[in-house]
Amino acid sequence: MACITLLSDFGLQDASVAIAKGILMQHAPAIPIVDISHEITPFHTGQAAYLLASAYKKFPEGSFHAVLFDLFSEPVPRLALCTCNGHYFLAPDNGILPLALAANINDSWLCFEMKKEHTFSDWLSATGAMISSLQSKKVVNPDLPGLDLKVMADKSMPKFDGTVITCEVIHIDRYENVIINLTRDQFETWGGKRSFRLSFVGMEEIETISANYHDVREGFKLCRFNSNDYLEICINRGNAASLFGLRLGGRLNDIKIIFE
Repeated sequence: MACITLLSDFGLQDASVAIAKGILMQHAPAIPIVDISHEITPFHTGQAAYLLASAYKKFPEGSFHAVLFDLFSEPVPRLALCTCNGHYFLAPDNGILPLALAANINDSWLCFEMKKEHTFSDWLSATGAMISSLQSKKVVNPDLPGLDLKVMADKSMPKFDGTVITCEVIHIDRYENVIINLTRDQFETWGGKRSFRLSFVGMEEIETISANYHDVREGFKLCRFNSNDYLEICINRGNAASLFGLRLGGRLNDIKIIFE
């Protein structure tokens, strides 16, 4: 059964999430709404893209993914619709969709353009109306003008010079595991069979990829590929982010993978 997912930077301190759900329910009352997260760090597109890319494939095809992140970053905010792998995505045209979905986007259209008289509620109403239309008509190509999605400078991609991969923190989870912007495929493609050192905060090093947390003793550090195939720095039954001072967007993280 298709559903609507919500991903936002609203937080839970006020009624913004409830307002969004209420307006969407008015337009599509029969479609269940599922939260991905509302705790995206403001303005951190890399984190938003990671969470969206990690979650959407777990939902049934035909689902609608409403992204309410950095809505008004552009001089003229525009609501974009795109399709990817049998899913619909409705998000601001601020670079989030190409970053999250890479080259898998099939088509994209302009749904709504903000005017001075429009409000946040108008944006949500446009999102809900489009979901209702797509769900009732069951069309793949809506009658909308095409849109070339904005592609932002990809600061969340790791940099590789042949010997060293320079990485960034893109998410810190509830357990303070530190997810960095390196996938298993990138690591294996660039590193091959070479030995490596994962160096961070100028003094810490890890030289082995672990399969799970209990590959090391309790309280010891490790790195592993998580269920989304991204590399993470962890501590077995500990809090890596706090212990090492690793931060989302932190300038002192200094995370490098050095191949021998």
